Amino acid sequence: MVEKVTRTTGATAPAEAMFAADEASRGLGIELLEHGEGTAVLRMTVTAAMVNGHRIAHGGFVFLLADSAFACACNSRGPVTVAAGADITFVAPAHEGDVLVARAEERVRFGRSGIYDVSVLRGDQVVAEFRGRSRSIGTTTKESP
Repeated sequence: MVEKVTRTTGATAPAEAMFAADEASRGLGIELLEHGEGTAVLRMTVTAAMVNGHRIAHGGFVFLLADSAFACACNSRGPVTVAAGADITFVAPAHEGDVLVARAEERVRFGRSGIYDVSVLRGDQVVAEFRGRSRSIGTTTKESP
């Protein structure tokens, strides 16, 4: 599942622990490549099961990849943080066999909220741009339901 994780910050890794428990993302073959304070990089290969009737990647899978990168970035420091909202703009189609990389970066945190941008790329080409809005719920992973 997780091939290689590069820690770009200290020894604690809330994003890594959260991703290890993320059956949905890992079940689709998504890999956590890098994470740091307010950042994360994930990778996914588009499979035959992920394409729609137009033979392009279903937007829901592209959104899921971006959302998973957003989750890792906004949970990089703890406490547990969830999505308050998100939107995506699809820029180019992805196809079966394409390797997509999602790069998430924190733009701002204020109080218990934050804004994160995620670029989904195929090589150097942008496939989608995602903006997520987060809200810290003030618990640790062990306390959450």
